[in-house]
Order: sequence, then structure tokens, then C-alpha cells
Amino acid sequence: MRAARIGSGKFPLAVGATCAAAIALTACGSPTGGEGGGTGENALPGAEQYLASQCPEPGTKPAGKEFTYWSMWTADEPQGKVVKHAIDCFSQKTGVKVNVQWLGRKLLTQNVGPALNTNDVPDLVDQDLNQMKAAVVAPGGTQSVEDVYGLKVGEGDKTVKDVLLPTSHDMEQNADAAGKPFLVPYELISDAWWYQKGGEQVTPPKTIDELFGLFDKAKQAGKNAVAQDGDINDYNTYYFTQLAARYVGPGGLAKAVSDRSGQLWKSDPGYLKAAQLVERLAKGGYLIDGWDASKFPQVQQRWADGDAAYLFNGSWIPSEIREYLGKQGGGKKIDYGSFQFPMPDGATHDIVEQLPIGFSVLAKAKHPEPAKAFMAYMVNKDILAGIPAVSDNLTPRADLPVPDDLKPIKATLEDTKKEHMLIKDGIDGMFGGKYVDAVLYPLNNDLLKGKLTAAAFVDALAAKTAEYWKAQG
Repeated sequence: MRAARIGSGKFPLAVGATCAAAIALTACGSPTGGEGGGTGENALPGAEQYLASQCPEPGTKPAGKEFTYWSMWTADEPQGKVVKHAIDCFSQKTGVKVNVQWLGRKLLTQNVGPALNTNDVPDLVDQDLNQMKAAVVAPGGTQSVEDVYGLKVGEGDKTVKDVLLPTSHDMEQNADAAGKPFLVPYELISDAWWYQKGGEQVTPPKTIDELFGLFDKAKQAGKNAVAQDGDINDYNTYYFTQLAARYVGPGGLAKAVSDRSGQLWKSDPGYLKAAQLVERLAKGGYLIDGWDASKFPQVQQRWADGDAAYLFNGSWIPSEIREYLGKQGGGKKIDYGSFQFPMPDGATHDIVEQLPIGFSVLAKAKHPEPAKAFMAYMVNKDILAGIPAVSDNLTPRADLPVPDDLKPIKATLEDTKKEHMLIKDGIDGMFGGKYVDAVLYPLNNDLLKGKLTAAAFVDALAAKTAEYWKAQG
């Protein structure tokens, strides 16, 4: 899911890759899939069948004859094809004209943001929750979509709220200044350790020592243990934030970056413990050779080619790798295995990360009603089935099957015993992404490169956080 980045990037785009605020999306292409995919040699078995499927009846009859939608997708990438199918069906069934512009990942900063101070704005836009909140919600650019959750989706009396996983939308970050939801999700992003099946069987590790045991075993076999695209700051921080969140819990990282004194980084021992594990990774020779001088997606592709045993990255990996292998030709396919980070010693928060991608209605929308009716139509089971069927990505509906490569992540997301949190606790979308660019990313890169010890890293986080907030006034 390469994303279009904001600042130094945070989320992968299908074209390039930084998953930053997923605000992370910028050098890449799709926060969940490669642009231009969905059909062809490596297409999923059900893609063409879905795109030729019958249109379901809408559950909500719209008031109004048209609305304008600016899309984060391009028309020819997998998710774009799914949304286009939904638009065509909606127009066919309702007579509503959808004026769509396929603008790609940077639409919020390049198109929506500049338009907010004018009256020439679209009615509907989409993006991941972090980016939407930072770029559009923060300046007051959206309106509440609380009413959308009560609209029928075209499955009897079922409403949007009835069919979506509560954890996919009922979170404190999905709230505007008035406390009302601003986003209705239609896709979910998560993450995992990935490996290729087919060789020696991999047992998902239950402890950190077992995880490093897998890395050691790979090294002993003459293989690079961990693939890492080192030019993507967002990817580089996965290890620290994943481990820290298991010590401090959902909301902990957000509190630390918001602490104007910077001392929370030092007062909670969980941050140091997490950093010590990253130091162990950095200094143990586990990262693939040349990782810190690479250009995305070189290392990710090297992993696909078998040059490394493991890769920690998003649920979009099978989709992006499928695109890469399709362009390579030769018919190679990968049987994916995945597992979550094990709990570190002394950690008490069994977290799973997620990031919703969805629709928002702008505050100055001229045609909000038909736009909201379309939002409800998009999560109809027969329409939303295209996200896994065409783009090999996850949805916020539990009743939709997914390809085998995503089943372990789907099961984890639906585990009620897990503590759900936004990827990286949403910190890459906080303060316009400026904090992570100025403080966390540079220091974390030095930690991962072995230039800082864990203790020095935490001390520097505290000092640089205080300096950052002092400069903000």
C-alpha cells in the first residue's frame, strides 16, 4: 500500500511509498494496492467476476440529482475500479450523476486543502483517517456524518452501523471538534510480519526471544533476516512504535508526543524497553545489507525475490507484491504467511493496529444528501466485496471473505480480546505531521542504524520534544 506521503511521508502509496500519515502516503501509490492492477496475469480469481456483477438495489433513495467526488484513487488501480463500479451502479439505480475526479493520494494537500477557503469544493472526498483529520478536519473542512451510520445499505433494514465492525469507526480519533464522526470507512489497513511459505515451516513466535530466534535461524542459513526499505521514515518507526504500544497501550504514544515537557518519554519505562529491543535488532546484524541506502521499493522487491526471510509491513503487501511480480512476468506467485509481533517481557497491552480509509463530506458541500446515500451504498455487501476480490485488501465488514493471505490479519482484527489502536497511535497525523518529521523520525533512524543506544534515544526524545514544543510557543 504504498502511500502518498505528507512531509516525509507516512503511508505507502501504490506508487511509491511512504506510509506516513498514512498520513502516510506519498511517494507511493496505493495505501493498499498498486496502481494499474486488478486484472491481468496476477489478478485475483474473482476480480473480473466482481467487475461484471449485477448492481444491488440501494437501501437509501437519495434526494438530489448529482454530487461531486474527488477520489484518492486513480481510475485504473484496483480500488479505483471497485469505486468506479460502485459509482456506475449507484447512478444506474438512482439516476444520480456522480461528477468524479480521480486525483490520487495527494488530493488532500494538492486539491482539497487549497479549495477549503473557496466555495468551489467537492461534496465527497476519501482518504485514511489520519490524513483526513490532519488536512481537512483540523481546519474545520468537514461536516458530521453521524446520520450516515443510520442509513440503510440495501440489505433489508440493515444500516451502515449494523454492518461495520464497531472497532473500525467507533474511536476517539474519528471525531471532529464537536465530537461527531467525520469518516465512514470502506477499507481497513493493518500490519504484520510477512514471510514466504514453501520452505521450512514457521511457527509464529510467542515471545521476543522466539522472534529473534527466527532471525538467527535465517542468518545461520546464509539469508538476510529482515527486509527494510530504509528511505521510508514511516516504515522505519514500525519497530519502536509497535513494541512501545505493547508497553504503554493505545493512546500512550499520542500522550508522549503531546507532553510539552518531553518527560513522559523517560518517566514510563516502556519506551526504554521498546528502544532496547530496536537496538537489539539494529546491532544484531539482522537487517538486509544495503537497507539504509536503498530506494523504495527496492528492498521490498528483494524480499519478494527471496533475498530476506521476513518483512514487517502493512496488509497491502500481497497486493503490491502481486503488482511487482505481474510486471516481472514468469508467473511467479507467493504463498504468504504472516504473524503479529509477540508480546515483549513485561508488556501488558495485546494490541492490534488498524487504519480506516473512508469517505468524508465537506462542510461546504452543495449536495451532501446524495453523497451520503452513496456512502451507505458503498458498504453494501455486494459492492464492498470488490475490495478483497479486486484489490486484495481488508474491509470493515466481518462477513466478507478475504484471500487466504489476509485471513490471519482479518482474524486478529476481529479478535475482541485485542486492544485496537490506530497505526502508530495516529501520531504521524498529529500536529500536521510536523512533530514526527522534526523529532521522532530523525532520532528513530539513528536508533535503527545503531548510531544511538536505547538510553541515548530516549534521552534525546525527551529533550527534542521539549525543544519542539518550546518553538511552537
